[in-house]
Amino acid sequence: MRTRTLTLSAAVGAALLAVAALPASASGTADPRSAREGSVSAAALLAKVTSCSQISSGKYRTDEETSATVPVCGKNGAVFWKADMDIDCDGQVTAKCNGSTDPWFQDDTAFHQSNGQALRADSLPYVVVPSTSGIWKYTSSGIKGGGVVAVIYNGKVEYAVVGDTGPTQIIGEASYATASALGIDPDPETGGTDSGVTYILFKNSQVSPIESHSAAVSLGDSLARQFVQNN
Repeated sequence: MRTRTLTLSAAVGAALLAVAALPASASGTADPRSAREGSVSAAALLAKVTSCSQISSGKYRTDEETSATVPVCGKNGAVFWKADMDIDCDGQVTAKCNGSTDPWFQDDTAFHQSNGQALRADSLPYVVVPSTSGIWKYTSSGIKGGGVVAVIYNGKVEYAVVGDTGPTQIIGEASYATASALGIDPDPETGGTDSGVTYILFKNSQVSPIESHSAAVSLGDSLARQFVQNN
């Protein structure tokens, strides 16, 4: 859904949708206070992704101006990549995510809440996957909307869902809430980080409802334990 070009007009949607508050223990939406979510450490996960068995037909760029250096890699039960993090603020219009705060803002996401509304980037941790192309078709790898992703940065683990699709040749993007929880500047125009982020997407997983971060943490923790055991 997302194409970062400065000529993109910001289509601002209508009313805000009230989102039910999550328990503090399950929320990673805007608070980087905890070192990790779940019981599996960043080190344990990273130890299983030290080498890459490339499953993509080519490699991705991290930004429009960079060369293509990032492959999608396959593991038992998951795919992963190591990239940067650009900030996606798309979805529901909020005080933090709108056409004024984000020059590339779009008021929709590829996948929607259980009530049909777009996702809310400033409160729901989600990850952007590249749209289908000759490089890689994410659905062919068992990745779907609402799938669980372990996002690892600077010793922290944040569980997110697959929430949006992006350009066909660029990889490395996640929602405002994902960045904030990991201690990354979430500003959609000036924030993000240039490197050091690992994304582990668990195959054939799906959080229901997609907007429940606590459900993502619970399922993610279980899948992360299996991933560490089986790789």
